[in-house]
Amino acid sequence: MINFLNEANNIKDELVTIRRDIHMHPELGFEEERTSKMIKKFLSNEKIPFISVAGTGVCAVIEGEKVGDNNKTIALRADMDALPIQDKKGVVYSSKVSGKMHACGHDAHTTILLGAAKILNKYKKKFSGNVKLLFEPAEETTGGAPIMIKEGVLDNPNVDCLVGLHVTEDLDCGKIRVKNGVVHAASNPFIVNIIGSGGHGASPHITVDPIVIASTIILNLQTLVSREISPLNPSVITVGSIHGGSAQNVIPEEVVMTGIIRTLTKEDREYMVKRFKELIDNVCKGFRAHAEIMIEESYPCLYNDEKVLDRVRKAAKDILGEDNLVEQKNPSMGVESFAYFANERPAAFYFLGTKNVVKKTDKPAHSSLFDIDEDALSLGVALQCDIAYKYLTTM
Repeated sequence: MINFLNEANNIKDELVTIRRDIHMHPELGFEEERTSKMIKKFLSNEKIPFISVAGTGVCAVIEGEKVGDNNKTIALRADMDALPIQDKKGVVYSSKVSGKMHACGHDAHTTILLGAAKILNKYKKKFSGNVKLLFEPAEETTGGAPIMIKEGVLDNPNVDCLVGLHVTEDLDCGKIRVKNGVVHAASNPFIVNIIGSGGHGASPHITVDPIVIASTIILNLQTLVSREISPLNPSVITVGSIHGGSAQNVIPEEVVMTGIIRTLTKEDREYMVKRFKELIDNVCKGFRAHAEIMIEESYPCLYNDEKVLDRVRKAAKDILGEDNLVEQKNPSMGVESFAYFANERPAAFYFLGTKNVVKKTDKPAHSSLFDIDEDALSLGVALQCDIAYKYLTTM
């Protein structure tokens, strides 16, 4: 049996070098030109074939060379993009690009997938079937996953299951966290333009005030959450911005609100979108105004497949020990573009701990001080290798 943790520790210095290089050169969604070139150079050096997808994304395949009847394919996915945040860490590998930073760990995800590729390719004579490597751009924005799927990354060879991971600063390094069922919420960003009729602030009776209407709508939207969705299924409606008016003594003609609806089931998502439109239209009608409502069908819910997740659990127990496997009770209301893949094939998504108070890697993701305990890199590589290898070598 291959000791994947030893194999990963043997390339730990290389992993740290790769991660720091990516961290110092962050790129935003669909701008990951340098990162993409680095990934392709690495794969070329390992003689792993690849293609470009979704602009800056990469899809590679490791073909097992062991003779056998197994023609299964497992895909491992990593995201590549950074965030528009100024890096304020005082470390030698801080971002060299002003206003851009890997503040969510995608540099670690890419590094882990490259490390797994190196080791699995080394042992490809020991398994049949295939390992697909998916490097996804733009996870932080629109998600590169839908484009990758449309361009056929789950076909030729057909992907039977997928596994993804995400580093997290709220779990100690050396542990992973898993969850049955729904892991992340679905999101529906919205823009609502409320159109009334403007006029002088001293004569509100001859206007239709969109600011008052917007205020009424914002308050009433919360009743959709508290009175129309089961309290056992969390949902969130956030109005993140409201813009209208230009002077103290003028009632404007229009107000624009933007925000996001978040739900945890397909049924709640459909119902919430329907009732959101109905409530706004009826409030506006009551005030003699009308609304233009635009709701985006964004990230779906992320569901973990029980059988694939059990493989993650088994790998964690073998490599980290049972005490370092944490079961998550509640889903996150955040979104994750891995959900697009998980809606197409059985999949599992888990969280890799990177917290270390002494190393100051306990700062929140999407903050200017975010960092990871780099000891987690080899752990992530070992886990991904173990999951993929055992999937292709056991029934």
